[in-house]
Amino acid sequence: MRISAFRKAHFNAAHRLHISNLNDEENARIFGSCSNPLYHGHNYDMEVKVTGEVDPRTGYLIDLKILKDYIKEHVENVFDHKNINLEVEEFMDEKMNPTAENICYVIWKRLRAVLDEKFELTIRLYETPRNYVEYPAS
Repeated sequence: MRISAFRKAHFNAAHRLHISNLNDEENARIFGSCSNPLYHGHNYDMEVKVTGEVDPRTGYLIDLKILKDYIKEHVENVFDHKNINLEVEEFMDEKMNPTAENICYVIWKRLRAVLDEKFELTIRLYETPRNYVEYPAS
């Protein structure tokens, strides 16, 4: 039996959207208030979707306690109450602009690295209650 299981999570973080080789005026034109040099924050909500075959012996797709622990260690501990630009490795030193799209992808990569390959993984990240992104795209 093929099925999907979901786990919700939440973290608060600050970031600044900008392109380093543009001046503040150009960044403000592209990113608006999200380019504030003093940063701004979001209350991110996230849904982790794991899809695969149910284990006929246990009746589980995945032990949700294990998934909860992966999310805690590899997402919440990394992002919660952090300045993403300055404290999250993938975004430090302007390696990547911390847009919702890029944050979602980084979360996917972090969880994909620890999740058994037999599972499909989808991340849905809400930057606001009305704005969200999903990776991979369906």
